[in-house]
Amino acid sequence: MLGAISVTHPASTTLSSWTYSRTSGNRLFLSGYKPRTVSMSLSNNRSSNKKQLEGESLYLGLDFGTSGARFAIIDIVGTIQAEAKRNYPIYLNGESRDWARSWKETLFLLLEDIPLNLRKHIVSISIDGTSATTMIVDSDTGEPLWRPLLYNESCPDALPAVKSIAPPNHTVCTASSTLCKLVSWWNQEGSNQKSALLLHQADWLLWLLHGKLGVSDYNNALKVGYDPEVDSYPSWLVCQPYSHLLPSVVAPGTPIACLKEELRNKFGFQKECVVCSGTTDSIAAFLAARATQPGKAVTSLGSTLAIKLLSNTRIEDSRFGVYSHRLDDKWLVGGASNTGGVVLRQIFTDDQLEKLSEQINPSQISLLDYYPLPKAGERFPIADPELAPRLLPRPENDVEYLHGILESIARIEAKGYGLLKELGATEVDQVFTAGGGAKNEKWTKIRERVLGLPVSRADQTEAAYGTALLAIKGDQQNIL
Repeated sequence: MLGAISVTHPASTTLSSWTYSRTSGNRLFLSGYKPRTVSMSLSNNRSSNKKQLEGESLYLGLDFGTSGARFAIIDIVGTIQAEAKRNYPIYLNGESRDWARSWKETLFLLLEDIPLNLRKHIVSISIDGTSATTMIVDSDTGEPLWRPLLYNESCPDALPAVKSIAPPNHTVCTASSTLCKLVSWWNQEGSNQKSALLLHQADWLLWLLHGKLGVSDYNNALKVGYDPEVDSYPSWLVCQPYSHLLPSVVAPGTPIACLKEELRNKFGFQKECVVCSGTTDSIAAFLAARATQPGKAVTSLGSTLAIKLLSNTRIEDSRFGVYSHRLDDKWLVGGASNTGGVVLRQIFTDDQLEKLSEQINPSQISLLDYYPLPKAGERFPIADPELAPRLLPRPENDVEYLHGILESIARIEAKGYGLLKELGATEVDQVFTAGGGAKNEKWTKIRERVLGLPVSRADQTEAAYGTALLAIKGDQQNIL
């Protein structure tokens, strides 16, 4: 086993205008970057690592999340050999955040962070990105033609047009879908662009590594309208005037090409290192939990409550924000509630949560009936934009109050899994937990009682780990 390495970098707050120089082909080259000092700690002796490294294959997964990115390097059995993270540096293009530059710089900084003695053993790379983060790029150069439209941005101006062509309750029929973003851009700028291409965040970052422009995966492409069940774009989409912008689609973890020669030479990777198609960050986090059988589920207890269930059947219902991602021959069904940790932090400090939780008797049923929300509006398992938070009456005893809130969130979780079953998904039989709430053992026992199911904390929850597993899959089917 290799020595595990952990690297953490503070937030970068470098402010810069978007400066560039042009060369032939109108390709933009950004300037103004200053490297930062890197510090590392090795858990094992460096000399023993060298002996153990001989002939060993390693796999690199990179996760590009909302505020930063990280990598995980694992061996064939899934043992983490190195990991690091960086926050995105801040750059401005006029008054807008220059996200593309931040992501690109962070990608290459993370590659630099990989210990030199590990790089030559990496045989496969994959990247995940935030779902529905959309980029319109030049189809010749790959350079962005428009600012990236982030995962949480909505384009309500395009929603009527999308609803007029898509089937009822389709995944694309939400203002934040990739297709709505594409249509919104097309209506503003698209008809004037001769050579444009739609990519997702992960697609573009992977292109920087393999150089094959125009490839996506069927997890990222779901929200632009791709049908993973029949492995094609639907006829109602391909007849649209902007359909030529759509990327080709392959399965997540498909080998695309070897790492570009210039990058191999610069960073010291091996000649055969292959770059594989990616996935979304939430799916990568599910893969990390290694819930591989139908009926296994992962509940993420972070700021919000999100559930994902591996199912034999596909279900879709945009009314509840429910949709299915394909995972090989199975379906990953998901939904997300607005309840969660953000409500708890509106009422209690972290220290209070810890001390009050210790005093809760999880075997005792709380008679308090709440619907904890940070503000009015719910999407799953109740679709009601006007649903008001219900956090009263508040008992004098804060232990009872916290108990009531935790149990009420557990009831919402149970209702969510119940709704997925009603819509036709495989019934849940085991739940793994990710996110900050997974650390609260009393809450875990409450949820076990309310759900009537075994509930445990996932051993691995980092999306970068799940993407590294995807890199293993890519290497195993590599015929490049």
